Amino acid sequence: QVQLVESGGGLVQAGGSLRLSCAASGRTFSSYAIGWFRQVPGKVREFLAVVSWSGGSTVYADSVKGRFTISRDNAKNTAYLQMNSLKPEDTAIYYCAANLAPRTMPAEYFYWGQGTQVTVSS
Repeated sequence: QVQLVESGGGLVQAGGSLRLSCAASGRTFSSYAIGWFRQVPGKVREFLAVVSWSGGSTVYADSVKGRFTISRDNAKNTAYLQMNSLKPEDTAIYYCAANLAPRTMPAEYFYWGQGTQVTVSS
């Protein structure tokens, strides 16, 4: 079992940057792919990026490609989402999730963090 805790959210101006962290408990963190998602109230949860267990493979949604970078440090049991050139439409609750295989659909993920709010002001 994996427990995930996100941090690093906050209020930032448009064009700014934030780095989100996803800290995992348990000794099996390196066995899991980690995905990042976001959700706006009343809308479906949106896939952003996923990194394989080794960090050697990544996939991004078109909406964030070139602006967001996903990475992980298995020695620290932590995954990251570096977000640059933020836009007001990036405002959402951001979640990390763990799955044995890298997937893009939220329903395929077993373990989720509680989320962290990101607000981008114009």
